[in-house]
Amino acid sequence: MNTFKRLPTLTQLRHLVALDRYRHFGKAAEACFITQSSLSLSIRELESGLRAQLVERTRRSVMLTKLGEEIVRRALTVIADVASIAELAEADGSVLTGDLRLGVIPTIAPFLLPRTLPRLRASYPDLKLYLREGHTADLVRQLQSGDLDVLLLAFPYPAAGLQTLLFADDPFWVAYPHGQAPGNTGAVSRDCLKKEKLLVLEEGNCLRDHAFGACRLDAGSANVEFQASSLHTLIQMVDNGLGVTLIPRMAIDGGIAAATRTELRPMEGTGTSRQIGLAWRPTSARQSDFKLLAEFFSTALASCPPQHLTD
Repeated sequence: MNTFKRLPTLTQLRHLVALDRYRHFGKAAEACFITQSSLSLSIRELESGLRAQLVERTRRSVMLTKLGEEIVRRALTVIADVASIAELAEADGSVLTGDLRLGVIPTIAPFLLPRTLPRLRASYPDLKLYLREGHTADLVRQLQSGDLDVLLLAFPYPAAGLQTLLFADDPFWVAYPHGQAPGNTGAVSRDCLKKEKLLVLEEGNCLRDHAFGACRLDAGSANVEFQASSLHTLIQMVDNGLGVTLIPRMAIDGGIAAATRTELRPMEGTGTSRQIGLAWRPTSARQSDFKLLAEFFSTALASCPPQHLTD
């Protein structure tokens, strides 16, 4: 039976988790802000201390052994628990103070944060908010590993094992090229939209799935004309007459179409919106902070008037 030469350190576990995430020594080292040689040494020392192989190394790929995968799974829990201890000590009865690492998706960050962060800073000057933008799946992994404290996301999204709090609806509007919108200024039906050439975000972006859900379209059968990496690119393609797209009301209120000639129409019926909310680890000691943050975002969002809507 194997015996430990020495217990693994929290740093070594973080390095193993990063290597599992990126499956590349160079990228994992960059994410950990260390050199590749330092990361390799840390992993070797972890394996030596446990007297077990955790990583299979070849010239072309990096794989974890079954034991390595199990240790990563348990390490995520350990890292999260340690992060909760730090949060508990940092909070110590104070409200929205100290460091807070917020992950946010690209289809929310440029439209909601500029409208709310100045008010947040004014209301809670002792809060140091660190922002990280990324796709939902990546942010969730970073939350689970303790690299982030809370996420600002769009739902629905499978968030098993996380605590979530939804605080706003964000309806979808249809963006048409100039002169191509329906004659009336009323809402657009799903049946009408199914006939259009649809411009959507690329795969991996949750807004793409939300848009298909709002239209009740199957991604495989939808009349998808083109895919883009950002909402700003989509609205520019619409402005150039290449098709139509769905834009969240948040982005419209944030002025995404202000410099274009696109024509905007609301969607008809129910279930044509995404929901905005926060997600965090259930073990976090800052749940009261997160609930207050959600309330702040909700109030600020409701009090911000729209900047640009097309009649």
